[in-house]
Amino acid sequence: MKVMNIIHDSVVDGPNLRTVIFFAGCPHFCKGCHNPASWNIKNGTEMTKAEILAEVERNPLTDITLSGGEPFFQAKEVSELTKDIKKLGKNIWIYSGYTIKELLATKDRYYLEMLENADTLVDGKFMLDKRDLTLHFRGSSNQKVIDLHEFQSEIATLKTDLDYR
Repeated sequence: MKVMNIIHDSVVDGPNLRTVIFFAGCPHFCKGCHNPASWNIKNGTEMTKAEILAEVERNPLTDITLSGGEPFFQAKEVSELTKDIKKLGKNIWIYSGYTIKELLATKDRYYLEMLENADTLVDGKFMLDKRDLTLHFRGSSNQKVIDLHEFQSEIATLKTDLDYR
């Protein structure tokens, strides 16, 4: 996987202390993005799943946030990573420029697996004209903090439909 950076002990990327994995590659190109270098996947450093998991396990007291770039840009590899992180009992947040409706509509197996393993999705592109510094865990008012447990039945149905194709 191409990773821009891994930050430990963040308090701004979800509740509690979090280890944040910033993935390279993003198709959204949001004006005012806080991490425009992450748009180009070539700017990332290649890391194996084992290397990333070792970073996750460095601090057993932190939960995990996947950010970017766009974590769904490398969905096949990241979906496998989320399975292993979930086995460690970690709470997982994902920041995405896609909305939950867009992610579910793709019926992409790897997107669905990422959503299945995560607890919270912060969805929607950052919009500079809707920037709001008073919001917790999001940068603009169009973005939503979504409890993915409420979508597990829909995700399971979509995955089942894929298994019959």
